[in-house]
Amino acid sequence: MSDETFITLLVASVAVGLFVVASVSVPNFFQPLTMLNLVTNNWAVISLGVGVTFLLVSGNFDLSVGGVVALSGVLAVWFAQSPDGANPLSTGLGFPTWLAIVCALGGALAIGGLNAFFVVRLSVPSIIVTLGTMMVARGIAQVITQGSQRNTNLPDDFGMLGNLTMFGTSVKLPVVLMVILVVVAVFIEKKTVFGRLTYWAGENAVAARLSGIDTAKHVTYLYLFSAAIAGTVGILLASEFKSGFSNRGTLMEFDALVIALLGGVAIAGGFGSVVGMFFGALILAVVTSAATGMILSPDWQFILKAIAVFLAITTQTWALAWRHR
Repeated sequence: MSDETFITLLVASVAVGLFVVASVSVPNFFQPLTMLNLVTNNWAVISLGVGVTFLLVSGNFDLSVGGVVALSGVLAVWFAQSPDGANPLSTGLGFPTWLAIVCALGGALAIGGLNAFFVVRLSVPSIIVTLGTMMVARGIAQVITQGSQRNTNLPDDFGMLGNLTMFGTSVKLPVVLMVILVVVAVFIEKKTVFGRLTYWAGENAVAARLSGIDTAKHVTYLYLFSAAIAGTVGILLASEFKSGFSNRGTLMEFDALVIALLGGVAIAGGFGSVVGMFFGALILAVVTSAATGMILSPDWQFILKAIAVFLAITTQTWALAWRHR
């Protein structure tokens, strides 16, 4: 058994254990609907976690995803709004919905390209670059919405994607897309050369470069991939609520980082998996849902998240050290 599989099984065991403890401690927690909601209510963060996980494995950060979520949603609404609105916040560019979505994705990819340019070409640390672009993206969204939101004068079909239910159930299209994304990401990670290159770049970037791997191009693709996911999430959320809100996605970048770390992704790169990230998301969802069920204040929920991350990283480090002793 590889170290990665060992850590993934450990994280999965912790997720199951926490669910059992929560089921015993919190009234009405152990229900089929609760188990379904743990995934469906966190589809956005799990989706963002895929891109963040790939970048962490490659040895890079992406803290811009929350800002990209806000920017892409605001752009999609602004582009789709009719140009004959009664006030500035109801007046847009009048694009067809499909074109508004394409242009909004272009805005998200522009942020991803900016991240790649500074990290790859100018060798600025990724944590600094992506913090900056997160603020730039959210700042542009606030300018377009004048610090508020745009939610009027939209075409009827704008809300279709975010609210479309699948297979005669209450499961919405974004949840299905999240599942597809995770499955495809696992396949890329385990079965393709692209996935292997991501690990090699994170384990030893110098050795990878000397071996003929174009790490600059690879990291650029990863930043564009992460930005595309964040842009899609932002557009789907804007479609679901039929509004472009400049504060949407706040702290999502940190939640995506947290679930990756909970799932065993090494912050230094070269180690981790999308499956581990998924179970990390379940851990965070169980902790948050249980805290809500026990009527704890949001302040205590932040503390519980911090404790969960600290214990997870400490336990994973200890478990690997014990395994190789």
